[in-house]
Amino acid sequence: MGNSLFSNKVIVVLGAVVLAAACTTVRSGEVPRDIRVLVYNIHAGKDAKGVDNLARVAELVKSTNADVALLQEVDRGTTRSGKADQPRILSQLTGFRIAFGKTLDYLGGDYGIAILSRWPISEDTLISLPVNPPQARSGGLYEPRGALRATIQVPGGSIEVLNTHIDASREDFYRKQEMTTLLRLAALRGSTLLGGDLNAEPGSAVIEMVRGSPVRDAWTECGTGAGLSYPAHKPVKRIDYLLVPSAWRCVSGTVIESDASDHRPVLFVLQRAR
Repeated sequence: MGNSLFSNKVIVVLGAVVLAAACTTVRSGEVPRDIRVLVYNIHAGKDAKGVDNLARVAELVKSTNADVALLQEVDRGTTRSGKADQPRILSQLTGFRIAFGKTLDYLGGDYGIAILSRWPISEDTLISLPVNPPQARSGGLYEPRGALRATIQVPGGSIEVLNTHIDASREDFYRKQEMTTLLRLAALRGSTLLGGDLNAEPGSAVIEMVRGSPVRDAWTECGTGAGLSYPAHKPVKRIDYLLVPSAWRCVSGTVIESDASDHRPVLFVLQRAR
């Protein structure tokens, strides 16, 4: 009887192990085939004429069927935006989770970057992008730059994304320093997606730094057309990017025609490399 009881226990344990393995297999099989990433400078929820239209931004995110949106120039509680909590409103209007990273105290509130996600965000942190010497602006102001890193729990696993908005000066001096830090951050974990408003055009010293780094310019392998995204009414510059590591391949890249901001949004469809 003791041996029989022991055998039954073994069968139950083995059954549980097999069931757990089967469940793991099912979950792994649920990893989405495509992941749609939107890169979008939303101009503090205003169009190029300064008209508030945050609802249009949210509608655009939904209409593109984006899974993740990397947003720049986002306000929270500033007088410029009527003290609106733009991250919270965008989350409510889209039904997405949101992470916000403040890079600057501005007009009585916060100014920075945000990540919208269809899936849960398990961790997020803002990482500063220091430059030397500190960058003085008119009036002695300094606008710090940062990168918002988030871990997103997609079905069957997780992905990591970095969203940024780097210096807009005419020269590359500060952007090169910021890009050095960004590429170092992307190298820390081999499958990180890095995107945002880089304020640098193809062929610039900043974009040339991507060559030989752990990431590559997704547009060059999958984009349709020249990828011009700024200014929105008649774009002449490609300054909004998604940089991807070898763990990902880009299926398509499209600039969305829209005047909801002073930038046009850029949508990328990615797949995990086999």
